[in-house]
Amino acid sequence: MTQFTSHTLDTAPDAAKPIFEGVKAAFGFVPNLQSYMAESPELLAGYTALWDLFSKTTLTTHEQQVVYLTANFENECHYCMAGHTTLARMQKMGEDVIAALRAGSELPDARLEALHRFATLVVRNRGWVADADVDAFLAAGFTRRNVLEVVLGVATKVMSNYTNHITHTPLDAFMKGNEWSKPAVA
Repeated sequence: MTQFTSHTLDTAPDAAKPIFEGVKAAFGFVPNLQSYMAESPELLAGYTALWDLFSKTTLTTHEQQVVYLTANFENECHYCMAGHTTLARMQKMGEDVIAALRAGSELPDARLEALHRFATLVVRNRGWVADADVDAFLAAGFTRRNVLEVVLGVATKVMSNYTNHITHTPLDAFMKGNEWSKPAVA
């Protein structure tokens, strides 16, 4: 198995160091995901840029977490599911919503369920979502802009989920208690 380096500020390529400084300022530390991404400063920069852009969308913070957790579930990313569970709890998302997202089941809130269903289709079908499903998403109160914002959120998670699969990123200490494995039946 190929071993990837978990970089620190001292070992990271020069182009990654300013990004590390920004990540550390935002989180108080450099998460393991970014420490592995630093091997490719371009990947790290791209992920950081998409993360920042998605946070500025018209989706609420809870809606953003629904997109992220849905993509993590569908892509079976243990690291990101644990991390975003922690973030969702920090944002005071309902435990019933978090539990449903972690189980891959229907959400108790109709609006969030419409978002969950749409994001699931985007991931599973690699963007080939039927017009009727887009219309159902819009009928639930979302906008055409939101349709495309979901694509941005999914793209962000593709970068992190795939990196974690390849590098076997270990969980960070802040994720303790939020470990996750995809349920056998969802």
